[in-house]
Amino acid sequence: MKLQFSAAFEFYQKHINRTDFFQLLNSHGLKTSGSVPSIAWELFGSVLTGKKGKSGYGADLEGVEIKSAIAGSSFEYQYHLDTGLDKLKEDQSVDHFFCSYAPDYQSFQVYFMSGKKLAPYFAKWIPEYLKNYNKVEGATSVEASARRQRFRRSVPYGWVANNGLLLMKVEGGRLIFPE
Repeated sequence: MKLQFSAAFEFYQKHINRTDFFQLLNSHGLKTSGSVPSIAWELFGSVLTGKKGKSGYGADLEGVEIKSAIAGSSFEYQYHLDTGLDKLKEDQSVDHFFCSYAPDYQSFQVYFMSGKKLAPYFAKWIPEYLKNYNKVEGATSVEASARRQRFRRSVPYGWVANNGLLLMKVEGGRLIFPE
């Protein structure tokens, strides 16, 4: 897959790094962090990879999962009762892009990791998922009111930064890497 760094950076400048909006938030005593929804990062990932969104459940894009989190925070994965097991299996084969951003969105990094490299996480989560939804063979069904709606697990930022491939870095609103 040929990555479109220039187009992705332009998207960032126009749709993520909205300094006028952030100044307005701050002038009203509101936080900047959290003002960019995850769908904006998914669209950023689509522009970067050239992959289109996928309908239904599963990876965000065709063959690609996009994760975003504030700098230093873990990247959360959520799995639903009816579709979670298929998603856990799919996550082992799709590519993963991790966007780690500063609270003011002036800086961020994008890391890449294959599903194969992340497979030990997902493989470990499968029995936990099954237990969470009482889907273990021989287990009795859990009443709907007692079930958790989502099964959530995270991949630590430090593990991604140490084991992933740094693809893109922006500091102070400027593209630092790749040049």
